[in-house]
Amino acid sequence: MAGEPELGARFQRCFLAARQLCSFPWPELEQNLRTSPDSSLLADILHATILHPLCVKYPPSTKYRRCFLTELIKKHESTAAEPLDELYDTLADILNEEESTCCYKNYLLPTGEPVTLSESVAIISGGTTGLVTWDAALHLAEWAIENSAVFTNRTVLELGSGIGFTGIAICKTCNPKTYIFSDYHHCVLKQLTENIRLNGFVLEPETTRHIQTESQGQEAEATNYQKPKLIVAELDWGSVTEKQLLDLQPDVIIAADVVYDPEITLALIGMLQKLSTFRADRKPPEVYIAFTIRNPDTYHLFQAELDKACIRWQIIPAHSNSIFLHDVQPNVTILQLFI
Repeated sequence: MAGEPELGARFQRCFLAARQLCSFPWPELEQNLRTSPDSSLLADILHATILHPLCVKYPPSTKYRRCFLTELIKKHESTAAEPLDELYDTLADILNEEESTCCYKNYLLPTGEPVTLSESVAIISGGTTGLVTWDAALHLAEWAIENSAVFTNRTVLELGSGIGFTGIAICKTCNPKTYIFSDYHHCVLKQLTENIRLNGFVLEPETTRHIQTESQGQEAEATNYQKPKLIVAELDWGSVTEKQLLDLQPDVIIAADVVYDPEITLALIGMLQKLSTFRADRKPPEVYIAFTIRNPDTYHLFQAELDKACIRWQIIPAHSNSIFLHDVQPNVTILQLFI
């Protein structure tokens, strides 16, 4: 925003919101354009969002970029500003793109460093909901960053990692000793592995032996984060073996958006009980579960089953900062469990 100091602070938030595919403050933009109809403002926004190097290299969905630019053009045309050819040229290029079943999403950490994910454009894809990032994962990552001491120099097991957002954010900001990503769906494990490599990490060789990926080109971009030891584990909560559990030995267990179905809830509690039992040092791990309360009955069932299993729980107070500028969900909760 060089040359526009009075707008800089306000539009920094706009730029981050757009790059993270969140709601863009259109009324504020329109008001500023009417007050100061200057095409350079639109050019700055265009280059801080759709034409930002990160979005050019790892583009959001075609549909999103098309809708974003269409709305930007509408606001531009409602003012007396000079036409901006670059805006129309960019939209024309996107209109000529073919729709894809996958896209990229870029989230900025407090350091300014991105977490870049390849995601499905559909909520349900390949018979699973695990190929997209859900609000509870963002919420849990924000809490983790604010409470990094919980994870520093410790072995962390994430249950139901999905495509990896929470774990990658923690590995980039909280300095765990070992981070174990886990899931059970083959397509999710494949995408998870690609996203870990996409963000510059190298997995332990034995963890990827049975997961065929197509990310050789991405590996070349690795920025060698290798302080944490990273593992991808295929874990089916219902059929996990004693050997698998003994190999894990986590200090901290986390999960996001895994409490949405009664059957899965019971399997999760059973998994936590087993993890508590098979401890070499008999010291139970800390457990944090984040979830969106979509159905109060499912939430209450989870609490009742925890009580039945003699697992104490407490609600973690909401964290103070919204780092990723997602739509804040008042019904996202984090529980600490004592297993």
